[in-house]
Amino acid sequence: MARPTAPRLLIYSQDGLGLGHLRRTTLLASEFIDHWPGASALTMSDSPLGQFFPLSSGHDYLKLPSIVKAGPGDWRPVSLALSFPDVLEMRREIIRGTALAFRPDVLLVDHMPHGAMGELLPTLETLRSLPVRVVLGLRDILDAPATVRQRWRLEGAFEAVEQHYDQVLVYGSRDVFDVASEYGWPRAASAKLRYCGYVCSPPPPPTLAQVTRARYRRPLRGAGDLIVAMAGGGADGKSLFDTLMSAVPALVAQRHCMVVLVTGPFLPAAERRDLLRRARGLPVRVIKSLSDSQGHLDAADLVVAMAGYNTTAEILSLGKRALLVPRSGPSAEQTMRSRLFADRGWIRWLPPDLLSAQTMSEAMLDALTAPGQPDGPAPDLGGRRAAASQLLNGTPPPAQVDADLSLPGEPVPATASVVDAPPVGHVTGAREMA
Repeated sequence: MARPTAPRLLIYSQDGLGLGHLRRTTLLASEFIDHWPGASALTMSDSPLGQFFPLSSGHDYLKLPSIVKAGPGDWRPVSLALSFPDVLEMRREIIRGTALAFRPDVLLVDHMPHGAMGELLPTLETLRSLPVRVVLGLRDILDAPATVRQRWRLEGAFEAVEQHYDQVLVYGSRDVFDVASEYGWPRAASAKLRYCGYVCSPPPPPTLAQVTRARYRRPLRGAGDLIVAMAGGGADGKSLFDTLMSAVPALVAQRHCMVVLVTGPFLPAAERRDLLRRARGLPVRVIKSLSDSQGHLDAADLVVAMAGYNTTAEILSLGKRALLVPRSGPSAEQTMRSRLFADRGWIRWLPPDLLSAQTMSEAMLDALTAPGQPDGPAPDLGGRRAAASQLLNGTPPPAQVDADLSLPGEPVPATASVVDAPPVGHVTGAREMA
């Protein structure tokens, strides 16, 4: 059977009970389709929310049975009343069958080189004999270096990268976090790394922020500060939201403002109801989720958020004043990101062990009166376009050869990481260059 002329992208994303991976892969699929007219993208994911983000034309979504990681090596079904081995076998066959039927030019694997409990390995073995380019996509910071080194060696992740992958795209900057050095990548695997910059959404129209502020014009009485608080999907946002609610009285005693608290879809209903109760009589509006989150971020005078990758990237892309409150665990990822970004003056942060109503109110007041953006090096925010251009051997799309891949208003690094990639052959020869 003849292969299609327009490229096909298959994405595997083990998203669990968050939104981060799903958001990032949706942005990359959209950019891939925009790069190559007529292209198709299919995302396989197991988020209980299903197709949560809007998909562009040419992009579809395949829902896998949901599983959740209860502990190291301990995975369980979320909904099905089946044993985990049965669910794992079902997922393994769905993934492999989909790959064979869809016939992708590129398989983009998000975060886990061999999938949950090795479920991707049969598919990766099958694709070795087919003209499919296999790419791993990683956010730069995964966890504490010692933890990642131990886990990747124990699980055979480095071997999977060396055996099955043509390239590894890092959604970050080497000068901020050197993945190969910090995580001890072997020489053969590290040779496949390409740093793309941070992946964020296209800039919203300026009118969106105006419309958002108009929505709160009456409670702000035209002159107050709009504070937007977010915690991603919200599954672990309770500590941030509770402390923020307790800090509001001290904050409004010194500054006229309104707080819009976006809980996220995964915050338990009982905790959301408690926040609504506590918000009575305060300049606080509690919202479950937003269709225009970028509009709210862009309209905000201050963003208070946990330090997840996507939220942080969006804050940087919009140049907003931000106070990050990373989660305390179990991963060190958010604390590491907060510290590294704060060291560069991009954000302010409050360590979780110092979190209290007093420290929160004081930190918000300091952030609201702080100067604007720092004079130092700006973050590389071109990851969305740079990663999409790399997915097909780094070849720009026919309609955009020599196009500027930076986002409007974004700094273009003097030496972009992706241009350091060695020359590679056509997609059908990708296996030979691995």
